[in-house]
Amino acid sequence: MLSRTADNLYWMARYVERAENFARLLDVGQRMTSLSLAPTGAASEWHSTVIAAGCQETFSKKYEQPDAASVIDHLVLDPENASSIWSCIATARQNARAVRTALTTDMWEAVNSTWLELQNLRDDFSIERLPRFLDWIKERSLLFNGAVTATMLRKDAYWFTRLGTFVERGDNTARILDVKYNVLLPQYERIGGTLDYYQWAAILRSVSALRAYHWVYNDRLKPWLVAELLILRPEMPRSLITCFNEINLHLNFLASVYGTKGECHRLAGKMQAQLAYGKIEDIFQSGLHQFLTDVIDTTLVLGNEISKQYLV
Repeated sequence: MLSRTADNLYWMARYVERAENFARLLDVGQRMTSLSLAPTGAASEWHSTVIAAGCQETFSKKYEQPDAASVIDHLVLDPENASSIWSCIATARQNARAVRTALTTDMWEAVNSTWLELQNLRDDFSIERLPRFLDWIKERSLLFNGAVTATMLRKDAYWFTRLGTFVERGDNTARILDVKYNVLLPQYERIGGTLDYYQWAAILRSVSALRAYHWVYNDRLKPWLVAELLILRPEMPRSLITCFNEINLHLNFLASVYGTKGECHRLAGKMQAQLAYGKIEDIFQSGLHQFLTDVIDTTLVLGNEISKQYLV
């Protein structure tokens, strides 16, 4: 496969997943705002949403204060923000068009129809309609991923597509957890308090894992168990261990086809082993924020190494 084709498939999947991830981040931010008790709490939570999305630099160049209107505009509709939901869908469609013959009909229809509908929705968009819009974005991403898994041949095109999905998903899971633990809990609210409970519940709802939590633990919400579910439990489809298991799986498939391994394989294998043999007690003892920051940094480096190995 041409590296240009692989690059388009990889980034098409990443941008579709990023659009869904931003929808989930905004869902968390909106839920946290409704739970805020402090006068400055809402602004702090919208600010944390910008930080989690990795858009603090682009946001500060255009807006003075992080409030609902400015954050939603920047992360949803701003064409100047390359990672806004609007830009993600537009870029995903551009990548899909470039490799139209490598896609199945269902994959192309999922991406193209999302772009066409998004243009119509933009004209009628308002903050009041945000929850419905975010649900729609998540549904469209699920439709795309369903088309990928149900219709693509298990060859290198499929592996590059899934690789992009799980690199992006692992990064987002770490960001959502990091924002909650390090930013959102007010200083006057004790860990385990009522506000803390509803914040963790909001995090689980944002990744569609609240019911899964109760199935796995059959217990009330506890921060260390929520973190364990989203970091170390392989049965959870958005957990970090699941993402890195999938990354390693598809990198190894690619290595078997192309005959070589590189730094990306070593980094992915190292992170997978760290997660597979990790214990949540050790992670909390050494610092959850530090651990998640390391995961985010490693994922960034991993993405660069994947590009060097296969996409350049």
